[in-house]
Amino acid sequence: MLDDKVFLSSFPDEQALYTHLQKIKHVALDMDGTIYKGNTLFSYTKQFLADLKAMGIGYSFLTNNPSKSTADYLEHLRKMGVVATKKELYTTAQATITYLMKHHPEVKRLFILGTPSMIEEFELAGFESVPNDPKEEPDAVVVGFDLTLAYDRLSRAAWWVSQKKLYVATNPDYVCPTDEPVVLVDCGSICAAIEKSVGREPDVVLGKPQPEMLNGILELHNLKSEEVAMIGDRIYTDILMAHRANSFGVLVLSGEATEEDAVKAVPKPNLVTPTIETFGELLKLSRNNK
Repeated sequence: MLDDKVFLSSFPDEQALYTHLQKIKHVALDMDGTIYKGNTLFSYTKQFLADLKAMGIGYSFLTNNPSKSTADYLEHLRKMGVVATKKELYTTAQATITYLMKHHPEVKRLFILGTPSMIEEFELAGFESVPNDPKEEPDAVVVGFDLTLAYDRLSRAAWWVSQKKLYVATNPDYVCPTDEPVVLVDCGSICAAIEKSVGREPDVVLGKPQPEMLNGILELHNLKSEEVAMIGDRIYTDILMAHRANSFGVLVLSGEATEEDAVKAVPKPNLVTPTIETFGELLKLSRNNK
């Protein structure tokens, strides 16, 4: 029954897989390459989401790209035909906000390298974004995927980092994927420039594959790690994060990773399927096999 649905499984047999799938109460979904490609929604995505709701399974959309606000992402999804709520979206900006509030409640003033949308997310959460002024001392420096990066702000961020301020990166990516003839320099590369300038790496890097990204979903929905399936098309972010958070890692082959990549993957995904549509079918089958 599974031959045409599963490429790889870490379970010894069909029943063992179904037994684990019966525990799933929430699905964390990567976005580009998993539910859509570029600006085109996969034909099966809406039905997959509807089936999850029918089974009483919650879901969240996760992204490593903090350059857009929650409102921007919700509008992006709406234009493709997916109506989502704020609670169903979790970005690395939100993960960073959660991290700061939980681990550094004393931090209020931030020097942020990020887009206006990203800065607004922090301000709405109660943080103060300090201006580019040596007299305006921040409590911490936050670096994200800054599509509006200006040299003077990069230089100021490097200065505050050199002054031993708490230094947080929203995500580790060196480049942001694109099908355009351009290299989109991402957060990891901006942090690399700062490191070469002042000899200091971030104190913490959030976003996939760090477990904090998925742990935020667990805390938000009061879930256990084994009750969450993380689905994505990248082994070194989506699947590695699932592994680090002790959750169920599902690799789909609708985006970046190939079947050959899956065979060679370390760590191994718990399950490899062609698409989320296939995974949805397996979830339904598991509930019929109770």
